[in-house]
Amino acid sequence: MMFELTPDQCRHLRSLAHHLNPVVMIGNNGLTDSVMREIAVNLDAHELIKVRVLGDDREARAQFMQQICTDLGAAPVQMLGKLLLIYRPSNTEKPKIILPKKKKAAQ
Repeated sequence: MMFELTPDQCRHLRSLAHHLNPVVMIGNNGLTDSVMREIAVNLDAHELIKVRVLGDDREARAQFMQQICTDLGAAPVQMLGKLLLIYRPSNTEKPKIILPKKKKAAQ
């Protein structure tokens, strides 16, 4: 189950992620169970993470982003070169990141 972010929320998350280092690397074996577990653990701990993908296949990176977000209930924020920026809000009472509110549609 993936959820959608508004453009404002994506912009906010990108600004927060600017100084982050990648916490998980996807190597030549692709999205193994251990890599998915590591991504899930880091999303629980940080909410917003960078994942580095080794290899030059842009379509494979897009598929990794799609699969991670679908399987882990996260939101894709940005795919920049070989870096994937992924967000998933915490299940705890106090989220680490407060997103800008969604604006009401003009009528």
